[in-house]
Amino acid sequence: MEFSERILGVDTSELRGVLSLIKGGDTISFAGGVPSKELFPLDELREILLEVSGMHDAFQYTSSMGVEELRKELLGYLKERHGINAELGEIMITHGSQQGIDIIGKALVNPGDVIVVEAPTYFVALNTLQIYEPHFIQMELEETGLKTEELESLLRKGEKVKLVYTMPTFQNPSGITMNEEKRKHLIELAEEFDFIVVEDNAYGDLRYEGKRVKAIKHFDESGRVIYLGTFSKIFVPGFRLAWLVASKDLMEKLEVGKMTADVCSNTFGQYVAWKFMERNLLEKHIKRLIDFYKPKRDAMLEALEEFMPENVSWTEPEGGMFIWATVKNGADTKLLLKEAIRRKVAYVPGTVFYALEGGKNQMRLNFTFESIERIREGIKRLAELLS
Repeated sequence: MEFSERILGVDTSELRGVLSLIKGGDTISFAGGVPSKELFPLDELREILLEVSGMHDAFQYTSSMGVEELRKELLGYLKERHGINAELGEIMITHGSQQGIDIIGKALVNPGDVIVVEAPTYFVALNTLQIYEPHFIQMELEETGLKTEELESLLRKGEKVKLVYTMPTFQNPSGITMNEEKRKHLIELAEEFDFIVVEDNAYGDLRYEGKRVKAIKHFDESGRVIYLGTFSKIFVPGFRLAWLVASKDLMEKLEVGKMTADVCSNTFGQYVAWKFMERNLLEKHIKRLIDFYKPKRDAMLEALEEFMPENVSWTEPEGGMFIWATVKNGADTKLLLKEAIRRKVAYVPGTVFYALEGGKNQMRLNFTFESIERIREGIKRLAELLS
């Protein structure tokens, strides 16, 4: 059988490898980006599930844009938490954020179009966008986020950019947060050079310290930003519910991309999420997550400081789920992973997070999945390997 070139051009072996390491078991897994299942709000959900099971519309098809009541709840939530002012016709429910990325690619990207991505960046987004055969340009990160000055230099040299994909808050995999100055600069560049910013904010509500930052979308006055958010990290991932916010001009075609994918997202899950938010349970649940994850982040940072050799450095994120480690002696973390697994500890090698090249001596460490005791032991095993 002859397959399409676009499918043959996408390598998902790294993703399958990461998924195989998430379960952990005897192996201490820092590989996944998954919530702790013991925090799923089962008691609250039992009552809501019973209520929703008596609502006939919860079992029916719904609008491609999503259940109106849920979208209204989300609009209030986004305004309060992220400073985003949007109308009902500017928010759509998607089947996870990855579908949002896929819809954007379907609606906006032609073969050869230039997409600027952070280096490193979320590798599932790279795989998803790669289907549409763009030309990737990767832009390095610094402590304050994407190097927008380098982006400006590239643009002024005449490079025509279609999209800039960014995870500006507690970035995956680095944990870095873009400062407000860069957010405003990115908007200015988008307006001057006519490109779209895709703001993926999967982790922004998981803040353990520091001052909350407004979304890039907050500064968008000309409809240049498409904003992605998700319930997967702050509610439950199994419903596969997320949202996309865009100007009405963009949404008209983005909705076509949604309709041609699955008509509408899980209606029953949308009703459950609506009722969960309507009862003001989401804010309480996010606080519960923060109280549970912060000690884990602290434990990993303390273990890194205690056990790691001097040739290893790492980021110190104010929130999110990940710490990004760099080995300065040129070690190949992909090759080292086999030995790490033999020692019953796992991570994600850095190369998978680069669109072009990079990350050979880097690794992503997740701190939300394992217990504090296993985090300390896992970092100790990694430190012994890297020594």
